[in-house]
Formats: sequence, structure tokens, C-alpha cells
Amino acid sequence: MSALRVAVMSFAHTHAIGYLAALAAMPGVEVRGSDPDGVSTGDSVVELRGRDLAVALGVDYAESYQDLLAWQPDAVVVTSENARHRELVELAAAAGAHVLCEKPLATTWEDGIAMRDAVEAAGVMLMVAFPVRFASAFGKLRAAHDSGALGQLFSVRGANNGMLPLTRDWFTDPALSGGGAIVDHVVHIADMLEGLMGAAPVTVTAIANRTLHATRARAETAGLVTITYDNGVVAAIDCSWSKPDTSPVWGGLTLDVAGTGGTVSLDFFGAAAHGIAAETGLPIESRYGADFDQAMLGTFIDAVRTGVQPQPDVRVGLRTLSIVLAAQESVRTGRTVTVPADVVAAGTAQAPTEPVSAASRQPA
Repeated sequence: MSALRVAVMSFAHTHAIGYLAALAAMPGVEVRGSDPDGVSTGDSVVELRGRDLAVALGVDYAESYQDLLAWQPDAVVVTSENARHRELVELAAAAGAHVLCEKPLATTWEDGIAMRDAVEAAGVMLMVAFPVRFASAFGKLRAAHDSGALGQLFSVRGANNGMLPLTRDWFTDPALSGGGAIVDHVVHIADMLEGLMGAAPVTVTAIANRTLHATRARAETAGLVTITYDNGVVAAIDCSWSKPDTSPVWGGLTLDVAGTGGTVSLDFFGAAAHGIAAETGLPIESRYGADFDQAMLGTFIDAVRTGVQPQPDVRVGLRTLSIVLAAQESVRTGRTVTVPADVVAAGTAQAPTEPVSAASRQPA
């Protein structure tokens, strides 16, 4: 079996570092990246961009996206700034490559729909990068729910709290990120609820502020988003960048699910060894357990090889985007926002598709 060619477009998102390293270590995969706009700001890996990062990771590099796509990759991973997802997804689709797009899918509804239309017209698959749904704990939660052990769900409480990125200031530049903590953190939990229940969002109420990191953030850094679903479940999501710059870890994600048959509480990154550094007196936290990114990338690579659409797909991306956009409107207006029926319909999952054959793909 010939090696699968996977291209990584843009290293703007810090996740590009882990994805490049994981793909390079996969048997039967050739990886190449391009980050023509990237400028390194220091010597550490998280500060490297462009060719500097590729060299540090031992990955082949292309100077432009045109050169990268001329390599004729089978698949493309898009890890650009959020507002640039559409442009790169459209380029990848036109080249006949399947796409793994970093979350959130887009920053506007128009861009999200255009991305859906682009991949469908090209006959390629799009998967959204939501790695936490690949945690074994989430699989057990879904199995418990599907078996009826939790009874009828009625409420969910989720928290995705992290550090404000120090090396990628575009995260709080609304022109590039689409917003702040609401954009960055709500989607992970919204995706898990999509995977757990498959229910449609009905109303969204949100509040936010910029009290945390006020001197360097250009968007909201703390928020609380409440979502009601058409199955009656009410979900509350804390999406704050509340970890201090001195935190030993980037953050975490927890989920509490309540049903008539019982309650489940999950801490997805809680497995860790704790200590104190003798030299500085600062806390140390060393996490262990399965790598969710590797599980997600493995699912994507398997899908490219088999031609069977993986989850979460572009329609899941649209549903989670609809929640973010409604939350932003709620913050602006101070009102509860109803998710329009046509928006819900656009993100409604379709029946599983037949494998995408090589003949159905557009030439590079």
C-alpha cells in the first residue's frame, strides 16, 4: 500500500505542532506543511512558525500553498486562524483532497455554508477537529446513555477553562478568531452534546466579559452560555480563559450529565501526577493517558483510506457554529436568541454516504 500524503496548511494554531508530530510518526503516512505567513517569535517550539517549525519537527516543507497542493496530497489538515478556514478548505477541496478542519468550522454562517458546498461539490469529505469526543471516557458516557442507564437526560453542565495563548495573539483578535472565549471553548462541549444526544439547539442565552486579561485581550475572556435543546435538555457551559499564565497546564474540560437514572461527572484531563518544583516552588502537573489528538487523527486517516465519512462532519460543525453565533448575538442584545429553523435544518445530519471513490475526486 502506497503512503498516504497529508498536507498541513498553516501553522497559526498551536494544534498544528501536535498534529504535525503525530502525523509524521504514523506508519504509511507522508506529511508536508506550509505556513507562508508564519513568523517565528522565539526559539521554543511553541514560538516557531513556517520553515523553522517544520525543521524542528523533521517535517518536509513547501514555501507556498500552491507548491503544497502541487504535491497532490490525499488529505489536508487546516490549522489556520479561524477566519481563514474557508479559503484553505476551498483550496483543498478544489485540489481533490479530503479535509480535517480545525474548530470552529468558521467565523460566519456564510463561510460555513460555503465550506459545506465546496466539499460536497468536490466529492470530498470534511471532518471537524474535535478531539475530546475521542476520549474513552466519552465513549463510555455515550454507551451508558444509549443503553438507557442514565434514563432521560435533563441537564448538562460543562466547563472548558484554559490559559489565554501567549504565543498566538490572533486568538483574541475578532477579525481573525471571530471572537474570544465563546468561540474557542463552547464548541468542544457543544460537539460532545451533539455526539451524545443528536438533539438540535433551540435557544441560546449568553453573558460574557473581558475582566480577565483586560490589558491584552481584544475579545471576551469569560462567559457562560446556556443552551436548550429540542429534547428538553438544558446545558450550561463555562467557557472562560481563567487559568493564570503561571499555570503548569494549559487548562481542562469537565462535563456533568444528569438524567432520571443517574448522574455522571467526567474530568477529561484529570489523570495527572502533581508536585512542586524545588527550584521555584511552583506547582508541577504531569498528565498521562491516551492522546485524544492521535485518536482523532487516526480516525481521519482511516476515513481517507476507506472513503467512509467520519464524524464529526461538516454538518456537526455547522450546528456547533450556530450555537456560537447565537451566543454572540445574545451577548450583544442581552436577550435569549432562538436558533432559526433553517439554520438547524442546514446542520441536520444526513444518512451515511457510500464510500468516496478515487474516481469521484477532482484532479489536483
